[in-house]
Amino acid sequence: MLIDLVPSFLEATAASDPIEGYHRYFEDHRPILTALWHNYILDLDSPAVDEVVHRVARARRDDLRGLLERVDVRQIAEESLARCEESFQADCSVDLYLLVGVGGPRSGELVIGGRGKAFVCMEHFTARPNPETFGLGLAPQLLPVSIAHAVAHAVRYTSPTSRSEMARLVREAGGTYDPWDAGSRATVAELLINEGLAVAASRDVAPGFELRTYLGYGSRQYRRMRELETFLRRVAGREMQRSGMGLRLRYLAEGFGAAARRVGDKSIPERAGYYLGYRMAEPYVAENGIAAALRASADECLAADRRTAGAQSV
Repeated sequence: MLIDLVPSFLEATAASDPIEGYHRYFEDHRPILTALWHNYILDLDSPAVDEVVHRVARARRDDLRGLLERVDVRQIAEESLARCEESFQADCSVDLYLLVGVGGPRSGELVIGGRGKAFVCMEHFTARPNPETFGLGLAPQLLPVSIAHAVAHAVRYTSPTSRSEMARLVREAGGTYDPWDAGSRATVAELLINEGLAVAASRDVAPGFELRTYLGYGSRQYRRMRELETFLRRVAGREMQRSGMGLRLRYLAEGFGAAARRVGDKSIPERAGYYLGYRMAEPYVAENGIAAALRASADECLAADRRTAGAQSV
């Protein structure tokens, strides 16, 4: 189901008191917005929340309004969600939200009451960077890529046939996905394969872009990943069955110092786990298709990767 909250947000923050308007908007959509804040922004009892709300509610959004006037984003989202459901052979319901974010990521996934939620934050897709909203200036043509990535995660976490570690952690949490809890408990193998499969899923649903686009890399960063692949495989191979938030940040996060990513005399590049996870998941996807791969365990994917490496070495 597609749920478009962008008009409600714009109407609320166009009120005579935009701060009060945002609070009304928040209360009207509390379940999804509470989860968004907790998982991707700040805990709502943080003293910094008021500052963030003031910035979000008062930011100028002419770029977003221009996007909505010239591009039918609802149609793009509906068509992308339909392609995801077909490609992933959806056996679970996933809601897709169009949102205005509060300085967080371009897209993401949530699970509330056992139901998967994917979201995209539209301020990032106006084709023009906006420092007031932290908008990334991505082209709206990239919306299907982000939608497919987020929906793929939601399917992996909530499909009744998923054998993934993430699905188990969601069940143990009572049908809720908390990236901080799951990120500290899931093994490195699951964290990498989880992201690699989402990248593969976005390529399947929205073909036609260079691989680096699906990974979210610039051309120089992508070349660097390819150069370091042997090193990355060796380092990650020693940590596959380990878990801990520090390991999640090492392989998947950006904005952390090189010291946090240092292994021996080298630092792992930021977000290297996306490339490495994609490369490790690629053989299983090729053998079984993306729908089956999204439900496979990390060990199943790694076994296919080892078989492929063994065949290539013969």
